[in-house]
Amino acid sequence: MLVWTGVSTDTRVLREARSLVEAGWSVHIIGRAVPCDFVAPPGISVSSVGAPPAAQGRSRELNATERVVRWLMLPEHVGRRLAVWQRQALVEARGHRADVVHAHDFSALPVGAELAQTWGVPLVYDSHELWSGRPRVGRPTPWRTRRYARLESELGARAQIVLTVGEGVAAALRERYGWRDVRVVRNTFPRTKPRDQRVGRPAGAVYAGRIAPYRELEVIAQASRSTDLPITLIGPTDAQFLARFNPGRARIEASRSADEVDDVLVAAGLALVTHSDRWENHRLALPNKLFHAVRAGVPVVATDVGELARMVREHDLGELYRPGDADDLVRAIERAVARYPELQASVRAAAGPLSWDTDGRVLVDVYAGWRADPSQLGILREHQPKSKEGS
Repeated sequence: MLVWTGVSTDTRVLREARSLVEAGWSVHIIGRAVPCDFVAPPGISVSSVGAPPAAQGRSRELNATERVVRWLMLPEHVGRRLAVWQRQALVEARGHRADVVHAHDFSALPVGAELAQTWGVPLVYDSHELWSGRPRVGRPTPWRTRRYARLESELGARAQIVLTVGEGVAAALRERYGWRDVRVVRNTFPRTKPRDQRVGRPAGAVYAGRIAPYRELEVIAQASRSTDLPITLIGPTDAQFLARFNPGRARIEASRSADEVDDVLVAAGLALVTHSDRWENHRLALPNKLFHAVRAGVPVVATDVGELARMVREHDLGELYRPGDADDLVRAIERAVARYPELQASVRAAAGPLSWDTDGRVLVDVYAGWRADPSQLGILREHQPKSKEGS
């Protein structure tokens, strides 16, 4: 597996790797700036290439000139970092030998396609989002965007299987690139033992996710001044966003593990699942936060946008509000409080279909075909050199 993240907090990558290990595979992940103290689960090994982002001191608001310079230079800075990681990941990967190459997101696709071709093995392209429709921070780069889209089309067509996170992104990939075999593996969570649920009404509302632009956090902050329900924001922060962000009456807390977030969600009783409708990817995305709330058995108040809204309506997981409208968010919170027992029952009913028990089978079935017919694998196990193996 190849992924341009630190792996340790990448729940999708680790969840998929664990499922493949349980199905009999060994998995090696090449990530970026993986924390030195990260201990991979049994059956999974991890190597790290690329330097971590430069350490920042206390965040401060940039002045006008600094903001313009950052806006101009950020795309070039990110592009250089990605190119360095891709070169280093390719060198690191050549010390291994695998039966399947699994590239997570477009950032890893060029490395994955080259390795799969060199080794003569299947390529899996795992698109965590619609890459060409992602939010952009920094100046527009239309030429680079078109070049990346052409490259994604060309390299993704080489994949034996394309996986993605929801039907909206899957439909866009099929239509845009003409890919036929695109399968959906949503970012759901493994089921846990049923928890004692709040009785009567929620005690608070929790946003658990990255504290950064384009997530309707300004709307949450404004709504916090008009609702008597305490609001908490939990997650990793974008320093420059946080320096300019006024949370209102909402409380900001540090990021914590998924299991710890479960406890916070259950204690509060209501989850805020919000993002803007400015970018195409937002209209197609199904945020992890939604499925995390379902795993915890907690109703949601969500933005009325695209696939997110469709899923909330289909399973009656909570209430919706108009994007950008703080007053409507307050009204949605009030409706969720009024319907709270009914919504709790709906979330419990959805816990099976919207769980990794369902979605993980799609992933495992893809790989099961290759295990059942090893001739489909370009490398026969008995002829592999004595080197590290991976999925």
